[in-house]
Amino acid sequence: MRRGSTFLLAFLLLSMSLLAACGTKPAATPGTAGSAGEGAANADQVVTIAIGSAAPDTETSHYHQFLVAFKEQVEKETAGKVKITMHPNGVLGGEREMVEAVQLGTLDAVITGAGPLGNFAPLFNALDFPFLFRDREHAYKVLDGELGREIAKQLEDQGMKLIVWPENGFRNMTNNKHPIKKPEDLKGLKLRTQENKVHLDVFRDYGASPTPMAFTELFTAMQQGVIDGEENPLSVIIPNKFYEVQKYMTISEHFYQAAPFIINLAKYDSLTPEQQKIIQAAAEAARDHEREFIFKMDNEFLQTARENGMQIVPREEFDREAFVQASEHVYKKYEKEYGDLIEKIRNTQ
Repeated sequence: MRRGSTFLLAFLLLSMSLLAACGTKPAATPGTAGSAGEGAANADQVVTIAIGSAAPDTETSHYHQFLVAFKEQVEKETAGKVKITMHPNGVLGGEREMVEAVQLGTLDAVITGAGPLGNFAPLFNALDFPFLFRDREHAYKVLDGELGREIAKQLEDQGMKLIVWPENGFRNMTNNKHPIKKPEDLKGLKLRTQENKVHLDVFRDYGASPTPMAFTELFTAMQQGVIDGEENPLSVIIPNKFYEVQKYMTISEHFYQAAPFIINLAKYDSLTPEQQKIIQAAAEAARDHEREFIFKMDNEFLQTARENGMQIVPREEFDREAFVQASEHVYKKYEKEYGDLIEKIRNTQ
């Protein structure tokens, strides 16, 4: 989908949602909304929050799990004064396009992989280095704590507010050529990556030919042989049925990736203080539900992959140490920009 048409569609959908809500004012453009105190004067009005997602609206989709839980709690706690409309399946474009729409105020909110956010707030790039997080618990302590708040704060300069950090989880590699066990196996492979400079440099160092591409274009590109493979968490690979167009999967867990839930800052500021509290609490509850869902589903996702013909390289056959060594160059390249923050992340207990 072209970027201009994406913004137009987002604007039209949002406008329709707002007109359908009795007495609701249009979403404000970043930097022009009133304060929360001004929103309090309009506490009886119905507010609509339109949320975009590139993920499918299926029961096995972790984004769908987050959005449904969030919607149910917000609408219940506000007695219907805040309405949540969901726009899944990439109908509003790719993740970067939707983030741009939230920045512009033509879309209220988005749940997105963290990869593209470094293009808007550079501190997010510090989260995208390979083999940085020891495990999920380490990631949660970083993101839900002071460091996560420090990183999230930088988005506010771009007219956006990060509410919570759901997750995509640890990313794994798939391809159609051969099993991947060591860096040399990636040589020459056309691998789709997110639009993220650290990711691109990492896979170049591994010997691959990384190709940034919107998620909404990925399935067709693999199906048509435009690219050889991709890398994503199990929670993305399986619900999107990548096993239909990919033969091999390596449980590499090379990146951990959060999936921030972001709202237009002016939209957030236009809410009453009570509405803001309800949205924060509902988002935290939905985040915890989504994380637990991914953890519980991982084994089921692996089984689904096997049943559909994927050949799996398990963790114990993946040469993690060789990949860690091949990743040293990217850490050195960005040491001046992110070295201090990376050290703080590594030292978080």
